[in-house]
Amino acid sequence: MQEKKGEMASNGNSSNKNPKKANLMDPHSIKHLLDESATEIVASRGYVEDVRMSNIRLFMGAIIIIIALVAQFYWKKFPENKNFLIGCIMLYPFFLITYSKEKNAILFTHPLPGSFSSTGLIVSSKLPRFADMYTLSIASADPKSVSAKKRVQFTKSVTQWFTKDGVLVEGLFSKDVDGLINQYTGESRKSK
Repeated sequence: MQEKKGEMASNGNSSNKNPKKANLMDPHSIKHLLDESATEIVASRGYVEDVRMSNIRLFMGAIIIIIALVAQFYWKKFPENKNFLIGCIMLYPFFLITYSKEKNAILFTHPLPGSFSSTGLIVSSKLPRFADMYTLSIASADPKSVSAKKRVQFTKSVTQWFTKDGVLVEGLFSKDVDGLINQYTGESRKSK
């Protein structure tokens, strides 16, 4: 199987001169590469990234930092600034929880151009620590929308997509991600 994967990695896509490679001993490297590849595959299907949530996360992160800095460098000493510090301590977890609400989401998209759907996608992934099972899921960005569809996901071992040298076999991974998108949209694979 590894030899077949190696052949597919080298022969699979002639336009890809630099194969994508991950350190197989580093689960963060593997997850990052798979997330990046999944994002590219979804974008190649015509979905445009919605950066509003990323901007909101950056804004919330800035607020968290400002709260921490103000609490640290407040001009009054401890007994006098007790109420102010309590307020900062109460605000900090609120913004932190809001900031990390969508921590597994790797991509938010707008609806497909020209489609009747009024909602985009949320693509999420998980690779638990000390495990090889990668979970990729696709859900509606607005689950309360009339055009929202049921969430779909797959869980597979990362060993199915990498050669022994750590090269991602993009054809195999792309096939799985495309299948998941087709499952979400309701398209059959034979129509492609």
